[in-house]
Amino acid sequence: MTARILIIEDEALVAMELRFVLEDLGHEVVGTAADARTARNIVREAEVDLALVDIHLSDGATGVDLGRELGQDQGVTVLFMTANPGMVRNGVAGTIGVLSKPTDERAVQTAVDYALRRRQGQPVDYAPPGLQLFA
Repeated sequence: MTARILIIEDEALVAMELRFVLEDLGHEVVGTAADARTARNIVREAEVDLALVDIHLSDGATGVDLGRELGQDQGVTVLFMTANPGMVRNGVAGTIGVLSKPTDERAVQTAVDYALRRRQGQPVDYAPPGLQLFA
């Protein structure tokens, strides 16, 4: 199952590595955004199935509100990827969960697969290792 994925990450090397991993898995990366405004512009212009959202972006800790907005208002499936998972430990409405950074290729693959299966309404028995689900 291939998907259109938006990477919202302010560290260029992390975003580039994520892009390589996702493209190797056969997904289309519709763009990368280092701040909330750029992310909103990409979502307006491109169909996005899944957004991988860091919490701390180049315009501050705007990722939580952005994730909520994309998930609730834009119909985008949202996974947070952050080194600060405690910032979203109580969950964020409209989003699936959080993957702690640093992470590896396998954890990204299993978390993305899980999120896409949920998006399509397919049964999912368990959360993959490293993915903390929200209630």
